[in-house]
Amino acid sequence: MKVVLFCGGLGMRMREGGSNVPKPMALIGDRPLLWHVMRYYAHFGHTDFILALGYGAAVVKDYFLHYDETLSNDFTLNGSDRDVQLFSTDITGWNITFIDTGLKASIGERLMRVRKYVEDEPMFMANYADTLTDAPLPEMVERFRASDATASMLAVPTVSTHHVVEMDPDGAVTQVRDFKELLTFENGGYFIMRPGIFDVLREGEDMVPMAFDRLIPERKLLAQQYDGFWRAVDTFKDRAEMEEAYNSGDCPWMLWDTMRGPAS
Repeated sequence: MKVVLFCGGLGMRMREGGSNVPKPMALIGDRPLLWHVMRYYAHFGHTDFILALGYGAAVVKDYFLHYDETLSNDFTLNGSDRDVQLFSTDITGWNITFIDTGLKASIGERLMRVRKYVEDEPMFMANYADTLTDAPLPEMVERFRASDATASMLAVPTVSTHHVVEMDPDGAVTQVRDFKELLTFENGGYFIMRPGIFDVLREGEDMVPMAFDRLIPERKLLAQQYDGFWRAVDTFKDRAEMEEAYNSGDCPWMLWDTMRGPAS
């Protein structure tokens, strides 16, 4: 199944020290965030990617055009002729289509601009390039396939370190509780769609919530609830925490890695 990844945002909250590296290319370990998302899909056999590019498109293109397999694979270097023999590979067999979709386009507009690459598919997947999870993708695909929904999204518990304050009309506090006790869910990405999504997309609008709002009255939008690991890497602090997890070997999203992933 084809996978559209939205890689065009400016990622202003990720920057520190004047760095202009696009957010999907921020490193976690030796590889960029985008690579981690792609490896998740590849782990389940989905290796046909369409990158909807915007800001930093040249950086993304250059990275894959000059991809170095030795950074994340064991190998033998023959000292006499400098021949490299890889024991395993990352992206061999991947098909990656690079499409410039504009600097200021919304997610919905980016999807519209790659329409011709997916509109003949019975189903396709799409996602942000900055969210990590260990959600069971095959189960999500099968649940969507068995439905008549036009789109589904991962629904994850709302992440907040703040507390909710409840009060009476006079301002007297009646309760203070943890935000997660509200049992609310947020859009976690990891979309699965049918081509009918293009019937509800509009130029100048975003996919969430505008296009999705048109699906709700017809009960054509499916939530895939997941309470396991999920993390949006939106800020420099988020990236630093993921880097720390990587260095400690606690990486539940790295399902493909027996050293750092959940199988370790």
